[in-house]
Amino acid sequence: MSLHLDARQRAMLQEMGVTVWGPSPAQEAIAQPPATASAAPAAVAAPAMAPPRAQPQTPSPALAERPQAPPAHTTSRSEPPAPTPAPASTGAAAPALRLHPSQALYPTADPAQTPAGLGRGWLIVAESLTPAEPLGGDAGRLLDNMLRAMQLHRHPRVFLAALERSAPGTEASADIPATLADTVAHLQPAMVLVLGHVAARAALGRTEPLGRLRAGPHVLAGCPAVVTYDPAFLLRSQDNKAAAWADLCRALAMVRSAEAEAEG
Repeated sequence: MSLHLDARQRAMLQEMGVTVWGPSPAQEAIAQPPATASAAPAAVAAPAMAPPRAQPQTPSPALAERPQAPPAHTTSRSEPPAPTPAPASTGAAAPALRLHPSQALYPTADPAQTPAGLGRGWLIVAESLTPAEPLGGDAGRLLDNMLRAMQLHRHPRVFLAALERSAPGTEASADIPATLADTVAHLQPAMVLVLGHVAARAALGRTEPLGRLRAGPHVLAGCPAVVTYDPAFLLRSQDNKAAAWADLCRALAMVRSAEAEAEG
């Protein structure tokens, strides 16, 4: 069986990507009987009003002998399974920390010379590069200047709970918030100063940005706490020193307000 296609129809099918397997127009004219040759134009002219529809074609015997390619969706081997997506990250992990026993920063200060309005004591929670000498180095000297500006260097009950990043091979302190709560219960400070995001995460278990932590009031084991920048950060970002000083003044105001209420 063959299709009677003129040159225009063959060109249209070729543009559509349909391959016509059959004799050429010249071969069709030779093989066609004279009786039907005159009727062929009328039969072919009718589809000229609309684009021809592709018809199923019977391959020639020579084509049928060719091996057929397997369908595109089948393969000779099993495809590897799709990789499982990695779980989304939940944020940077907290550093492993060691909590050193609290130590008095100004043990030689005379209690009789302690200015009024500083309360019964202060606890500083901060990450320190030199826990054995917390007021040494550039960050330690800046911390000393901050406390001196508050007149806390004249208070004998100013304590530092130093946090140190654990070196490889050393164990981190277990349950730092519980240990700090015990420290607060033992020292009974009027205020806890939490310096820096690392200290805030360890002491308060909070992971919000430091700016948000600075804005809100906090309580550690029943004691009011204020969060501000740590000295190491202030050395790198001098523009934040004014904001840190505002936080320290707010802590002082809270202590003085609590003392006034207690006396009244």
